[in-house]
Amino acid sequence: MIQTEKIILGIDPGTNVMGYGAIRCLGNHADLLAMGVIDMRKTSDPYLRLGHIYKRVSGVISEYLPDELAIEAPFFGKNVQSMLKLGRAQGVAIAAAIQHDVPIHEYAPLKIKMAITGNGQASKEQVAGMLQRLLHIPDEEMPHLLDATDALGAAYCHFLQAGRPESQANYHGWKDFINKNKDRLCNR
Repeated sequence: MIQTEKIILGIDPGTNVMGYGAIRCLGNHADLLAMGVIDMRKTSDPYLRLGHIYKRVSGVISEYLPDELAIEAPFFGKNVQSMLKLGRAQGVAIAAAIQHDVPIHEYAPLKIKMAITGNGQASKEQVAGMLQRLLHIPDEEMPHLLDATDALGAAYCHFLQAGRPESQANYHGWKDFINKNKDRLCNR
């Protein structure tokens, strides 16, 4: 059976900082390809920020040529203006993917956290730490802004949801997971 390589780009939408993370997948194995942020904090005009998002996401797509895009869905908060701005940023990133014919998959933040850590209420730091272990990312390559690892989490969540053998396992607690995944453990 020939396994095909797939590149998944994850996006964590934001109007100040937007994270992106790309993984290369082959069978039930994923490796980090790239991660970073699109920083718009120095641009005050909200419409120029949206234009910047479109150009940079298009550039990331052109550079890494993803087969699929996984994007974090906006969470529902009490501040309607913040949600509107976040929805616009997400929409512009989606438009860039559509322009490049990249299929889009959306995941709720809770789903991403649950897929990565097993806890839907996990902190950004816990998600980053688990991704560092799963993808064997050296400390010096971990980003300072966690928007990048949040985006990487969206990509990895999609990898797990896309019918990979690892995601089909039926675990009965952490002990069972460890026994079935000894090759994924690292001793420090």
